[in-house]
Amino acid sequence: MDILIYTRNYTPDGKGYVHNNIATSVAALRELCAEHGLKADASDDPALFTEERLKGLKAIIFANTNNEAFSADAQRGALLDYVYRGGAFVGLHSATGSERKSEAFRRMLGGRFLWHPPLQPFTIRVNDRRHPATSHLDATWSWTDEAYVCNCTPDIHVLFEVEVASLQKKPRDKRLDTFKSGSFPLAWCRRHGAGRVFYTALGHLKTHYQDPAFRTHLIQGVLWSMSVNA
Repeated sequence: MDILIYTRNYTPDGKGYVHNNIATSVAALRELCAEHGLKADASDDPALFTEERLKGLKAIIFANTNNEAFSADAQRGALLDYVYRGGAFVGLHSATGSERKSEAFRRMLGGRFLWHPPLQPFTIRVNDRRHPATSHLDATWSWTDEAYVCNCTPDIHVLFEVEVASLQKKPRDKRLDTFKSGSFPLAWCRRHGAGRVFYTALGHLKTHYQDPAFRTHLIQGVLWSMSVNA
């Protein structure tokens, strides 16, 4: 196995939201990885997160994970050490909703999910058209999804962001008015120690995983995290 696709969604009371797109996202990631000669396997078993088991991996992808990713602190520590020492980490869509009580995980990933407006069409503004994960896009991109609002760390490199004016607000919901810049990040990358981290908030709908532009965005982000394409 070259790449671990991790899918754990867990809350002690069993009431956490679980995306119905997980199997679709895993299938797409396997296909995309295979096209680049990479073998990807999927699991929701937190026992895989030990120093010994992570050592040989080329990348770890949190694919629509949510809530408690681990069952023990040592497992979280194994992931954070893996990335800091040069490992590759990719977060997809609700990955920012994982490990909500861990500030160390937020700092590694670059942000934590707070809330999102209703699923709807919006306009994406591409900030970096030289990065491999966004170089195939025009300056703006029309997309329908959940525009995740995250509590981001100040050191992320924003790849693209949502234009707030393109979102429809509920009359009683003033939270979007707080974005004075008129936008907030939806995809970013960062360095964590010697490792690379890539995150995209897109990917709520099953149909997204057959969209050519999104598939390119996703696999190029994976390859970037592995230092393959940049």
